[in-house]
Amino acid sequence: MTATTTAPAPLLEVGGIDVFYGRVQALRGVTLTVSSGEIVALIGSNGAGKTTTLRTISGLMHPTGGRIVFDGRDITNTKAHEIVRFGICQSPEGRRLFPRMIVLDNLMMGTYARRDLSHVDRDVARVYELFPRLKEREKQLAGTLSGGEQQMLAIGRALMAHPKLLMLDEPSLGLAPILVETIFRVCVEINQQGTPILLVEQNATKALEIAHRAYVLETGNVVQHGTGKELLASPDVQRAYLGM
Repeated sequence: MTATTTAPAPLLEVGGIDVFYGRVQALRGVTLTVSSGEIVALIGSNGAGKTTTLRTISGLMHPTGGRIVFDGRDITNTKAHEIVRFGICQSPEGRRLFPRMIVLDNLMMGTYARRDLSHVDRDVARVYELFPRLKEREKQLAGTLSGGEQQMLAIGRALMAHPKLLMLDEPSLGLAPILVETIFRVCVEINQQGTPILLVEQNATKALEIAHRAYVLETGNVVQHGTGKELLASPDVQRAYLGM
């Protein structure tokens, strides 16, 4: 007889969720998974439902149908602050920093839900290793940072929560090309250090280049999914999102 092995369950399973804003349906049966070690990208045009998907996983919105399971736990109707404690942390679109607080204090805000604070100094050092510019501006007010530096700080703050899953919403939005390269390089490095990433990104080419797998959203529906390479080579994706 040949022994059989069962593949481990995905870390995150989103199963057929429906989400409404009032009477307007924003998501229609959205299904996706993220496994340990993966970068998974969500791409699509503005209004496709990408940010709504992240907000629903985070507990900021609740689906009217479907199910969300994280690390074996049903979190479909769980409150947002509890979901953070379970290990899902989001770096939101627009960064949402505390502009009148210095860089270091903004980073420390990422630890508020942690039960174990014994390695905070080590975690700050890790963020500074990923983003050396933050170390240079440690005592500077967050509101005086450049857009790229603020994005680095938003990601660093999320990492301070020790996430089991890091969700990034439009991390390259509004950044100069050289900083876009930096952000995506660091995303790969974070993933290689062991943190799975669910990435929402308008820059579809860059997202698909680093993603292990990806989903395409259109008007609240998943219309295509596959590996990053497969979607980069898809004529439909190239025509709609890659400008080819």
